[in-house]
Amino acid sequence: MAEYKHGSMDVSAQQKTFGGFIKVSLWVGGISIGTLIFLAIFNS
Repeated sequence: MAEYKHGSMDVSAQQKTFGGFIKVSLWVGGISIGTLIFLAIFNS
């Protein structure tokens, strides 16, 4: 079995995926809040 060296693995793909996940999460949260505010204002 190969020796493990801490910090030697390339994690750039995981970092890019996580960044995309955070970006989408912020968009979904913002749209959800905007929708709730719109419904609260214009719901009669």
